[in-house]
Amino acid sequence: MLAEIQKDARVRMGKSLETLRHELAKIRTGRAHPSLLEHVHVEYYGSEVPISQAASVAVEDARTLSVTPWDKAMVQAIEKAILKSDLGLNPATAGQVIRIPLPPLTEERRIALGKVVHHEGENTKIAIRNIRRDAIHHLKELLKEKEISEDQERKAENEIQNVTDIAVGKADGIVAEKEKELLDI
Repeated sequence: MLAEIQKDARVRMGKSLETLRHELAKIRTGRAHPSLLEHVHVEYYGSEVPISQAASVAVEDARTLSVTPWDKAMVQAIEKAILKSDLGLNPATAGQVIRIPLPPLTEERRIALGKVVHHEGENTKIAIRNIRRDAIHHLKELLKEKEISEDQERKAENEIQNVTDIAVGKADGIVAEKEKELLDI
């Protein structure tokens, strides 16, 4: 029972860290990366699909993405979807290939993105602490129902705290890495 609670807490904290990585991948750092377009959706034969299902997204050079639609008729729709996205990108179409130059970030924009990164990190740490709180609550219930002893409860609580500390440290590391990436020119 104790092992299940600890395993559940570890898994949920790991998922929180993965969510943080996924959210931070959307934040543009001035370098081209295919994940920048992950959340852009295109109208494809009557349904909204992620751009990766309608075209291939590749990195041409450090500051340029190229999008090659699977279907020639989709070029305009994909270009329109990129323009409508909140990324502030201006695609240029050359035949069937859409090239997306990434403009360099201004100092103001870097600072603003740094705040967004920090905020995402704080939200992840809050989620991790909530997971710890839930796990400890389950331990207290087991103790109350006399299924475990106080010593077992205390030991399990310490282990959950250690897992929490490690997860919070990883979240801080992920945020610091992204902030460093943002400040690189």
